[in-house]
Amino acid sequence: MIFNNILNISYLWKKVKDEKDDFYFDLIEHYFKYSTKSDEFQIIDNQMMNDIDFQELFIFIDRTQSKIGQQYLYNQLLVIPLKLNFDEQEQVIEQATENEHNLLKIKSLLSKLNKRNAYYISHLFLDGYIPKPNWFWIIKVLAFAGFATLIFTFLFNKIFILLLFIYLINSIVHFWNKNNIMVYMDSIPQLPLCCNVAQKLTEMNFFPELKSSVLASIASISELKYALNFFKPDTGLKSDFGVIVLFFWEIIKILFLIEPLIVFYVLKKLEYKKRDIQSIFEYIGKIDSAISIATIRKEVNYFCKSVITNTSNSLEFKDIYHPLIPDCVPNSLQVKDKSILLTGSNMSGKTTFIRTVCLNLLFAQTINTCFARDFKCSQTRLFSAIRISDDLLSDKSYYFKEVLTLKNMIDESVSDPNNLFLLDEIFKGTNTTERIAAGKAVLSYLAKSDKNIVFVSTHDIELTDLLNNEYDLYHFTEVIQDNQIHFDYKIKQGNLSTKNAIRILEINHYPKIIVDEAKDISNYITKGLQKNVL
Repeated sequence: MIFNNILNISYLWKKVKDEKDDFYFDLIEHYFKYSTKSDEFQIIDNQMMNDIDFQELFIFIDRTQSKIGQQYLYNQLLVIPLKLNFDEQEQVIEQATENEHNLLKIKSLLSKLNKRNAYYISHLFLDGYIPKPNWFWIIKVLAFAGFATLIFTFLFNKIFILLLFIYLINSIVHFWNKNNIMVYMDSIPQLPLCCNVAQKLTEMNFFPELKSSVLASIASISELKYALNFFKPDTGLKSDFGVIVLFFWEIIKILFLIEPLIVFYVLKKLEYKKRDIQSIFEYIGKIDSAISIATIRKEVNYFCKSVITNTSNSLEFKDIYHPLIPDCVPNSLQVKDKSILLTGSNMSGKTTFIRTVCLNLLFAQTINTCFARDFKCSQTRLFSAIRISDDLLSDKSYYFKEVLTLKNMIDESVSDPNNLFLLDEIFKGTNTTERIAAGKAVLSYLAKSDKNIVFVSTHDIELTDLLNNEYDLYHFTEVIQDNQIHFDYKIKQGNLSTKNAIRILEINHYPKIIVDEAKDISNYITKGLQKNVL
């Protein structure tokens, strides 16, 4: 058996893909962007993708063997389904990984669809086809004319001149049609290979309830298997005899306009077979995605499957960590009746903790995999305002962009589903007094419904006094010892009691006059703010 020649079985649990060139995100995201979504609970937007560094997370998580699987996994991670049921995924994982030789066979089979061209299979059922031109009847007439003049040339030699004239016209049409073939040269030739891979996967009895429909789709596509060869690029070395045969075959195709007739015949047929192509695509994608999830579970230090509760908004986790941070310090938290307000200095871990909660809650609802010891949650929509930037193209300032983002959260907060809102330094684009006043009002509004949970980080200690009855207070802090800053990155209950920003200036040898003036101004501003706010 070929599998006995494998020297290193660790290939089964492949590490992060070596080259970022493997990730053509404009092609990977095509299925996500254009596929119809009719039963989703939430589709993750660009704001959140940016806030949690989704592309970097995807590069880390992706262990798919095929481009189809890669596109399917990308979509799966960004769409929270209406019904959270991972039984099919877990069955595939269990079946595919029950023995190493079986897993290797499946991965080897899927890797046949790992060339870049395989990305374009999704275009065949998501995009429109080149329409048949209104003057296509002329092509049929010219094809018949080529056939007729060839026959009559044997009877009347003078018709040979007419044959040459028709051949010249047909040559123009033939090479015009080459552009139509070029459009589909990356996608259509992948269909027979896609069907072959799906056929062999059905023999392994994945998703038995889908087997008959997938086989029917394969049979439907296979009806065109010979016609599809016209879209294959003519590559490879040919013998002298082979070159001669191809030369005469090209003359025949030109004279009878075989290519344009077949090309538009195939495109018309494929238009009606889009659902068959999608069925095969998604069958392969589900299997490859499930195996990728099994692989990442085996590679990380530890993980857990999510426990989805039917209660109103709830969230509880133990030893949660961020998978992209080496030796990440784990944290645990139980959200009870209140939202969470985090304080702490820069670099202490506030924002990273918020991102960690967000990505784990997302993956809990999309791939049933959390980077934690335990993770329990209700089905929850996610909204974030962590990394906001000026929109120069539309002339929107940072503050105005933040206002629009928060307005969307306010609108969503009164909807029926559970919601988790994640905010980092709310209204930091405006002055201190108005920032605290507006921040308090917005945070109170978002947290008033028991269906909403808010995680917000802030440097404004005044907010902790104003929101003490509505939010549970937690903080991250650092310790300064021997003029060195030490962070433990552990979340702690209660309000932050220390202020070290000016102290950090001092240990970095700022002039004493600056440090003293900063302390005096800080005390003055703090007292003034307390009067204004209270």
